[in-house]
Amino acid sequence: MNTTLTKEITSDMKMGEILDIYPGAKRALFQKYHIGGCSSCGFSLDESLQEVFVNHRRDKEVDNAIKFIYDSAEVDRQMQISPKELKERLDKGEEIKLVDVREDWEIEIASIPGSEMISQKLAYEILNKWDKNTTTVFICHHGMRSLEATSYFKGHGLPNCKSLTGGVDLWSVEIDPSMKRY
Repeated sequence: MNTTLTKEITSDMKMGEILDIYPGAKRALFQKYHIGGCSSCGFSLDESLQEVFVNHRRDKEVDNAIKFIYDSAEVDRQMQISPKELKERLDKGEEIKLVDVREDWEIEIASIPGSEMISQKLAYEILNKWDKNTTTVFICHHGMRSLEATSYFKGHGLPNCKSLTGGVDLWSVEIDPSMKRY
């Protein structure tokens, strides 16, 4: 996942390009404008941002939407932890819960030692039994599903959640090159 603002968004930019640069934009647009979350409010990746907002009768809000995408990207950045920082904190002995949100088959290929696979039971325990201040890092393949999980659990009252930037893929590159990549 790209964690730095690398390109300015313009109203004529295609949605596919925006989502490549700012993957959280879809979540942000749905959250604020109810655009992009379901079939009735969806959009094509080939449509420009302006076209999407015209189609949803919100054409006067494009500039505000661009600002909101930038703001949301910053929120996403703050919800992440780099593999290097996570490794340093684990090496110092900090108590950090690692929760893997990938599919079974992915975890069989590669996983970070000490991580627990998410399940309905574990999600219930996290929300209802864990101390709300537990430091928790969510993990996936490239950092997108874990960012969604982090956002969800933060929204449900767990302030110390983070998403592993780049997921197990970046972890295998920066921390453990012996880990299989897929």
